[in-house]
Amino acid sequence: MVEKKVRTEPTGVRRGWIEPGDPEVSLVAQCQLLGLSRSGWYASPVPEAGLNQELRRRIDQEYTAHPFYGSRRMTAVLRRAGYPVNRKRVIRLMAEMGLQAIYPKPATSTPHPDHQVYPYLLRGVTVTVPDQVWSTDITYIHVPGGFVYLAAILDWYSRKVLAWRLSNTLETRFCLECLEEALGQSQPIIFNTDQGTQFTSLAFTRRLAQAGIQISMDGRGRAHDNIFVERLWRSVKYEEVYPKAYDTLDQAYQGLEDYFKFYNDQRPHQALNNRTPAEVYADRQTLSP
Repeated sequence: MVEKKVRTEPTGVRRGWIEPGDPEVSLVAQCQLLGLSRSGWYASPVPEAGLNQELRRRIDQEYTAHPFYGSRRMTAVLRRAGYPVNRKRVIRLMAEMGLQAIYPKPATSTPHPDHQVYPYLLRGVTVTVPDQVWSTDITYIHVPGGFVYLAAILDWYSRKVLAWRLSNTLETRFCLECLEEALGQSQPIIFNTDQGTQFTSLAFTRRLAQAGIQISMDGRGRAHDNIFVERLWRSVKYEEVYPKAYDTLDQAYQGLEDYFKFYNDQRPHQALNNRTPAEVYADRQTLSP
C-alpha cells in the first residue's frame, strides 16, 4: 500500500520573525536566538525548497541518461544549465536520492555494519528460464512537493515485473511487502540485490533464506551487476514518469500501476523475440534448486 505522506524540505527561518527596530532586543541578539547569521538576514531570501526540488528533478533526468555521472560532473552539467549550485549541495542531494556513479570506487555503498553481505552468484551464469533469477532495486520518483521511492522485483529471464511498491521513506518495510507479493506468485532459485541496508537487513535476508532461496548481492560500485533492473528504471522514467509529470501522488500511483500492466502485458521486447514479459513468464516450469 502506498504511503500518501510526501517528504518535503524544511522551510527555514522566516525573515518576518526578525524585528530590526526592536528597542529591547538588538538585531544581533535576535539572529542569535533564531540561529540565523546576520549575513543570512541581510542577504536576499532564496526559495530553497523550490530550487532543491527543481535540482532533484534535473539530477534524476541526467543520472537516468548518464548513470556514470558523479557529483563533480553533475555539478558541471547543472552549472552549464544555469543553476547556481555548488558541489556540496549536489553531493547532499544525490545522497538523499540514493544516487552514485556506477564506476568502481572505494567506500561507495557501505552496508549496515551489523548486516551480512552475500557474494555475487551470477558471474558467468547463463539465465535460461523464468524463476531462475529474480532481482530488485529502488529508484527515486519526483512528485510535487517532494519525492517518493519506487521498489520493484523483476524476473531476469522474462523481464516481468512481479511486484512493486511506492514509499516516502527508505525503510525496509515496503521492500518486504514487495517481496511478499512476489513470493505469493512463485519463487526463484537465486534472488539478486545490491548492498543497500534494506536488502542486507536481517528481516529481508531471513525471509529469502526461509524460502530456501539463494541470496546474491552486487559488488560495490557495480550497478551493471543488476543491469536488467537498471534498464527497467530507464524505461519507466522515459516512457512514463517524465512525459506525465504527475501533479499528485495519486496520479503517480495510478500512472505507475497502468504502466506496469502495459509493460508486462502489451509492450513487446526485442530480446524476447517481440513477445511480452507476461507471455514469456507464463511458459515457466517448476525448477528444482
